Amino acid sequence: MGSGLGKFIKTLQLDTRLLGMIGAFLLIAIVFNIATGGTFLTPRNLFNLTLQTASVAVMATGMVFVIVTRNIDLSIGSIVGVVGMVMGLVQAFWLPEIVGFGSPVIVIVTVLVGIGLGMLIGGLQGWMIGYLMIPSFIVTLGGLLIWRGAAWWVTRGTTVSPLDPTFVKLGGASGTIGVTASWALALSGIVATIWFLIHTRRKHISHDFAVKPVWAEFALGGIMVAAIAGITAVINAYEVPTRVLQRRFERAGLEMPEGYTEAYGFPISVLIVIAVAIAMTIVARKTRFGRYVFAIGGNPDAAELSGINTRMMTVKVFVLMGGLAGVAAIIASARLASAGNDLGTLDELRVIAAAVIGGTALAGGVGTIYGAILGAFIMQSLVSGMGMVGVDAPFQNIIVGAVLILAVWVDIVYRRKTGEA
Repeated sequence: MGSGLGKFIKTLQLDTRLLGMIGAFLLIAIVFNIATGGTFLTPRNLFNLTLQTASVAVMATGMVFVIVTRNIDLSIGSIVGVVGMVMGLVQAFWLPEIVGFGSPVIVIVTVLVGIGLGMLIGGLQGWMIGYLMIPSFIVTLGGLLIWRGAAWWVTRGTTVSPLDPTFVKLGGASGTIGVTASWALALSGIVATIWFLIHTRRKHISHDFAVKPVWAEFALGGIMVAAIAGITAVINAYEVPTRVLQRRFERAGLEMPEGYTEAYGFPISVLIVIAVAIAMTIVARKTRFGRYVFAIGGNPDAAELSGINTRMMTVKVFVLMGGLAGVAAIIASARLASAGNDLGTLDELRVIAAAVIGGTALAGGVGTIYGAILGAFIMQSLVSGMGMVGVDAPFQNIIVGAVLILAVWVDIVYRRKTGEA
């Protein structure tokens, strides 16, 4: 039976590391679900897990590129903090005096300022690493201290609140798209998945590449379609509490119909993660920039001799990482509906752990976007589950640290056995 399953996985050309991570998540989920009396796997908790994971998942996609090029970024948590504080000032104090409270311009400008500032900081650090040849560990360790101090300095440690109501929806806690739009999105994803499988098969055949048996294509497509539909069904199963619906009807001067229910659907922050994941996957696999990133990680000297400007590529990678930190700051501050100078504290460790657990090699050259996102979800599930069963925070850190070390060791063993090391 074991050999049959192995043959089935090999025929479908499934990523065994991805299957291992899915298995690890299922094991964590089952254990915590039993320990919490069935609470962990409820639609409400899974919905909250996606909200809590979103900002780290966005940054983890950028950290893949950073680590693949044999660098590290310890400053991203502090960048989230300073960007969040600046965005708080922009939308709560500066712009309302110019365009008035509630103007749609506030959200647009705030988002552009946040992403732009993150890219500027990332570019500055990338320039020091690429052109001044200062090790990334030192530059970003200094950045961790500098930008955390700057986050406090922006408002002298005062928390900025409340934020613009429209901006707050980007965090997902109060911004969802509803059941109908969620199923429409899922249907679009299913159609895109089927098209991608058909297109890839035809392309391989046209180039005389080996292809999977037709039944394997149908099986793989069925698995992916079932996954999309299943995730959507779980998210749409989380209903808006009755008291919240009643207050909404009361504010509108209406009486809520008896038996009326409504579900949240996908949070906007999750849609941002999906968009970032798709964009970063395309960049990694289909663009010259992505090929250069992995070429540099595989062999920096050979990449430079082949004509790749490795110094400028380093700057670009850190600009991208800074921009994604800006996106994460948008999600994190919007979810909390406030901007405090402690925003993003320890996020750098969570993001690095997510990328490594997701299969990104610290030696460089190897990493996947989907692996990093799944790694972020596994990390958050572990932390959230321990919190639900009453594990003390210090012991949580011990367990998370041990899991990180175990994940790296497993990755090393895997690469030795598969000949990747």
